[in-house]
Amino acid sequence: MEKINNKQLVMYNLMKYKLLETPNHENAYNLVQEGLRKKATVYIYANCKIEYEGRALSQLNWGERIILIKPDGSFLVHQDKKVEPVNWQPPKSKARAYLKNETLFLESHRRTPKELLTVELGEIHLINYTNIEDFEDLEQAGYEKDMGDMIMERPHIIEEGFKPTAREYSVEHGFIDILGKDKENNLMVLELKCRKAGVSAVKQLKRYLTDFEDLEDSLTNEECEKQDIRGILVAPSIDEDAKELISEEGIEFVSVEPPKELKKNKKVTLDFF
Repeated sequence: MEKINNKQLVMYNLMKYKLLETPNHENAYNLVQEGLRKKATVYIYANCKIEYEGRALSQLNWGERIILIKPDGSFLVHQDKKVEPVNWQPPKSKARAYLKNETLFLESHRRTPKELLTVELGEIHLINYTNIEDFEDLEQAGYEKDMGDMIMERPHIIEEGFKPTAREYSVEHGFIDILGKDKENNLMVLELKCRKAGVSAVKQLKRYLTDFEDLEDSLTNEECEKQDIRGILVAPSIDEDAKELISEEGIEFVSVEPPKELKKNKKVTLDFF
């Protein structure tokens, strides 16, 4: 069996993907066009130069990078460091490829706001497109939403007699995580944090409390106006500066750990296949 030289053109067509090693620009262009037409994910490892025009201007000189073009329009350029791409365009952007003086160019256009990302390719080491099948959504646990769900289902973990009445309640300075009443019918404003809370969380809660004090229309009758408004900071823990500030502001703290369990017993039927 003849051994394949690394510099030879190699193409795999295995239904799910096509791959070219060290292609010339014309072959690379044809593969990109085919991948875009099939709404596949395009992956390129190449030496490239990048220019961006839009809300600002930027230029990145020649270097070896990874380029990803996704079916949803996302366009990302990665260097060999950091998690974030060095240049990118969001979903719903429009990607295209073209040849100019036998050189392959890639562009990603965004209409609103108007932005253009242009990649000029030099030596191309590897290029492929892949028809990825992935129908799952990321399951997450341990966030403020999970804490909110847990408190709505088991309000006694805040205190006995607590009755939640609303979530994401809109006020002038934002949205209150949970609004409710205690057993004495006093209004309770809950601010949730899934990690150790600091001074910023206390100040945020204080702004919500001030909104209620200033808005007379937020109270429905004369009896309610006589009740206290309690601010409750809910988090696993708070730092020392936050402890001092809640004492000064008359805000209460309740320690609650966010739930960290993903959905279990997920059924997979034959329809999945």
